Amino acid sequence: MPPIFANIILAFATAFLGTLIFRSHLMSSLLCLEGMMLSMFILSTLIILNMHLTVSFMMPILLLVFAACEAAIGLALLVMVSNTYGLDYIKNLNLLQC
Repeated sequence: MPPIFANIILAFATAFLGTLIFRSHLMSSLLCLEGMMLSMFILSTLIILNMHLTVSFMMPILLLVFAACEAAIGLALLVMVSNTYGLDYIKNLNLLQC
């Protein structure tokens, strides 16, 4: 395995670990999710370019589309929670209320 692949997999693992550790704050979780999506995009692009898979050239673009949708929904949720409760600390929120 080339060192660049190991570095990208390590970046994904670090972002995943950050998601598990900092799951109490919504902003930290969103940043870690974006790091995971970025490392997945770079890894999929490098794999497709190294293996010359001409059929799969659209996969990284599709991954970016899903990452943009995830970011938009996450930021909308962050704004809604911040406006309603005044903070992004998830453990203080009672999400079962209407």
